[in-house]
Amino acid sequence: MGKWIKKSWLLVLTALFALALAGCMADSGGGEEEDSSGTSGDAGGETSASEELEEKVVVYSPHGSDILGDFKQRFEEEYGITMEFLDMGSQEILDRVRSEKNNTQADVWWGAPQVNFDQAKDEGLLAEYKPSYADALDEMYHDEDWMWSGTSMTPEVIMYNNKEISEEEAPKDWDDLIDPKWQDELIIRYPLASGTMRTIYSAMIYRTYKDTEDPQEGYAWLEKLDNNTKEYSANPELMYNQLAKGVGSLTVWNMPDAVMLAEEKGYPFGYVLPESGTPVLTEGIAIVKDAPHPKAAEAFYEFVNTPEAAKLLAEKYYRIPTREDVTDLPEWITEAEEDIKPMDIDWALFQEKSDEWMDHWDNQIKNAEKETGE
Repeated sequence: MGKWIKKSWLLVLTALFALALAGCMADSGGGEEEDSSGTSGDAGGETSASEELEEKVVVYSPHGSDILGDFKQRFEEEYGITMEFLDMGSQEILDRVRSEKNNTQADVWWGAPQVNFDQAKDEGLLAEYKPSYADALDEMYHDEDWMWSGTSMTPEVIMYNNKEISEEEAPKDWDDLIDPKWQDELIIRYPLASGTMRTIYSAMIYRTYKDTEDPQEGYAWLEKLDNNTKEYSANPELMYNQLAKGVGSLTVWNMPDAVMLAEEKGYPFGYVLPESGTPVLTEGIAIVKDAPHPKAAEAFYEFVNTPEAAKLLAEKYYRIPTREDVTDLPEWITEAEEDIKPMDIDWALFQEKSDEWMDHWDNQIKNAEKETGE
């Protein structure tokens, strides 16, 4: 009988302790059901963690510290969401997003030629998002499944130091660049890390490949260009500085940057739109698949593509918008649109062949003794 009473009291005390513990958990908001249902807003619960994730957006972009810093300030002021960014080449971004596929770090990829985004789409690295301004984009400026959309169009040009070379002397077309008189005059952004340079180099191969289905003539052209190249720069800023100092007098790059660097930063740069035609890239934006902060990513995606932002990018950063409803653009844009001769390019073929072509350039053409600037 005594043993039964002791057991009974033990059961009662255990029950009372369990009730008291449950009451304490309810008061503190720490119960699992309460957190997962979203009824508790106290710190430490799962709902609070989700809200904290949406307080920032992580952006990978090659647009440079000026644009990224400006948009960081504007976005944070308007949305109250912290923007964190990594500034790197577009090919480097693709490689990084690939490596992070199973542990996604970025929310938004802002800036790269469409071929890079198409590669990422084929590898399942992007998330579908159809923006609110979809009707303002021509079909050539967005992916058919809305895995990416275009923010600006970028013609490629021959850029030169106008203190070293006069406008009359400057090369007028791509083939002029391989003239032996320009030996050791070219400073080139290291192509493997740059979507812009990969596109230009691929375009030089494609000019003959489209008829012969053989890249050898294009490879021979790139070998001659390599012979005239003094240095490969690890990033655009190094290339700009070397060109401005006269270490070399020529490069190939994009027209908006050439205009901006001359007008805004006082670099002694002029540019030539190649007479035979030029690749015209669509610069895009995409949300990374499994983005940690999806709502913040959508907010940023929309923010950088408003008509106001597109006009700001045009006026301050010399970007030619893809949206058809942006008005009162700078005169240099309206004038350039009349002179640009877009190359007829099979972008799907570029996507298919670019890695092969660039691997050949890196291993079979580039002079191993030349410094990459790294």
